[in-house]
Amino acid sequence: MGTVQAQANMSLDGYVAKQDNSIGRLFDWLQNGEVAVPTPAGDFTLHVSPTSAEHLRRWVSSLGALVCGRTLFDAAHGWQGRHTLDVPVVVVTHQVPTDWIEAHPDAPFFFVTDGVEAAIAQAQKLAGDRIVSVTGGTIARQCLDLGLLDEVAVDLVPVVMGAGNRPFFGEVSAEVLLGDPTTCIQGDQVTHLVFPVQR
Repeated sequence: MGTVQAQANMSLDGYVAKQDNSIGRLFDWLQNGEVAVPTPAGDFTLHVSPTSAEHLRRWVSSLGALVCGRTLFDAAHGWQGRHTLDVPVVVVTHQVPTDWIEAHPDAPFFFVTDGVEAAIAQAQKLAGDRIVSVTGGTIARQCLDLGLLDEVAVDLVPVVMGAGNRPFFGEVSAEVLLGDPTTCIQGDQVTHLVFPVQR
């Protein structure tokens, strides 16, 4: 099975979104460089620094599936049936959105109602030996608490968002030690970091 990696754009004070799920300045680095990088789905083009472009291409080419929660799925309007990264998406939810499925019958989205562990198992089957990326702080925290994460990937943005916003992990059940970063790449207004989770 491939690596299970929690991934987020994060502020210096640990937030991944504002309270209303808007992202503020966290994604500005995706449009502040001279290298054009089309998204795999072809829905838009990023413009990043050369180092960020290399990092993004390598990460996208290694990606096999995404896992997210219903909040992110709804906020993104289900990506209109095709995620920007053009990989299968497993959505953890309490209720399957049957109307959405009927509107997007061929979309590679899978809705799991029996918990995060089942969602990760489904994503690993879909991804094979490729990376399963966990997005969204609540799902990432649950995976961390359950010992399901192999890595934590952070695109660290030099902005302080302030109190009251949405943290990456929030309150975990116990302290978790991460190893020294296996990736540390300086982009323009972003630092790309990957930490192994110590078992």
